Amino acid sequence: MTQSPPSRSQPTRAEIGVIGGSGLYAFLEDATEVPVSTPYGDPSDPLVVGTVAGRQVAFVPRHGRDHQHPPHRINYRANLWALRSLGVRQVLAPCAVGSLHADLGPGSLVVPDQLVDRTSGRVQNFYDLGAVHVSFADPYCPDGRKVVLQTARAAGWPPVDSGTMVVVEGPRFSTRAESRWYAEQGWTLVNMTGHPEAILARELGLCYTSIALVTDLDAGVAQGEGVTQAEVFAIFARHVERLRELLYAAVPALPVERSCPCTSALDGLPLPFELPE
Repeated sequence: MTQSPPSRSQPTRAEIGVIGGSGLYAFLEDATEVPVSTPYGDPSDPLVVGTVAGRQVAFVPRHGRDHQHPPHRINYRANLWALRSLGVRQVLAPCAVGSLHADLGPGSLVVPDQLVDRTSGRVQNFYDLGAVHVSFADPYCPDGRKVVLQTARAAGWPPVDSGTMVVVEGPRFSTRAESRWYAEQGWTLVNMTGHPEAILARELGLCYTSIALVTDLDAGVAQGEGVTQAEVFAIFARHVERLRELLYAAVPALPVERSCPCTSALDGLPLPFELPE
């Protein structure tokens, strides 16, 4: 894998990216499809670019439009590189999550502030050459989180402010023992796609904000047969229009000029290649 950016310039630009999760395969209407090549292969699907309240937005369906990419096979590097190459600097990342607390039921909206990585075997960085150690103490953009929280409250969907999302390898769901252990650590949510997505965004100097929709109680919380795929998809489908409206409201509320710590995450680091502009 070469460590060089694409040489061909992209004529279509965007400033905000949305990475859609399960059930959110179409976000922008009347949009232009933009194939983007990256040094890391193809993104999950061709990106589409359109306008939301005067802001140029690029959308990529995380799993592909036909849900053909399971969480452990998503080309996260290509997705994030493609967004940056179109000019994106702020990313909103809605996702489906399981809850580790009985009082946080399906339909709850959480804006997490911490992440725990329990994946294995995934490529987690862009920097295969040299010693490039990116700060990741706070994995999510504080300004992006603030915007989503304010927007959700204004929309009458009271969000949970903060929470720790543990990202597991998948594609299987957790055992009851694993789920109970995650809860005992004080963690809040279980997800399969939030990592390495968040760290790859940070390595490209992007603002990244996770928007977590609870679709189920995880196996160690709920009694009975445990989590099923049908249950997750059904709950997400029930709330997908509400989530879409939240995104439509959050996009124009994002700052035009960034002043958050994400903008200086790469300052002073010896990057092995030029980042796409």
